[in-house]
Amino acid sequence: MMRVLLVDDERLARQELRRLLAVHPDVEIVGEADSIAGALSQAALLTPDLALVNVQLPDGSGYDLHEALPDATEDAPELVFTTGHGPGLPDTLLKPIDTERLAAALQRVAVRRGMGGGRQQRKLLLRDGERCWLVRQDDVRLFEAEGRHTRAYLPGAAPLIQRPLREIEARLDPLRFMRASPRHIVNLADVRRISQSGDGALQLDVAGIPVRMYAHIDQIIR
Repeated sequence: MMRVLLVDDERLARQELRRLLAVHPDVEIVGEADSIAGALSQAALLTPDLALVNVQLPDGSGYDLHEALPDATEDAPELVFTTGHGPGLPDTLLKPIDTERLAAALQRVAVRRGMGGGRQQRKLLLRDGERCWLVRQDDVRLFEAEGRHTRAYLPGAAPLIQRPLREIEARLDPLRFMRASPRHIVNLADVRRISQSGDGALQLDVAGIPVRMYAHIDQIIR
């Protein structure tokens, strides 16, 4: 049974979601909220598998809610956004919500939550100004600190995220990512080559991007 939290500041919109979800016997609506603060409180109390979240809320955006939720896999619900103001991220449902798109979104969430199979990682929401990327951790090759912000290197894009590197590091899988230097976190799967400079420091080739490590080979071995 998939436990669902409805997050929308319009009561009629929440009623419409209830109507649409009523035809899905494997879905249980466990609560409602009309703000980010209310959604955080309800999510902590009810531990839903999914939150259907309106993009625009009185105290912020649905994207702010995504960043405020805990990253622990067992605690954080999947988010599917709804909006009446044009297309958004790939999983966003445009109002009035199409029943087939809703069913497809529920199916994708069920797969990610491991309902009937292995559980997948929660995706990362990366924001560069008004643009957003919702990506798998495996899709990020490298994070690089730029002052108080962080550059994320994706295939075909390099958005500048308005969050410090240390905050992003706390959200990453330590088995996939390594802190290579004070300014760099690398995806280990994208490290093509490791070389050593004359002073003993290591140089990584991360998908064609050079990264100098502030360490010596003997330090890495230990």
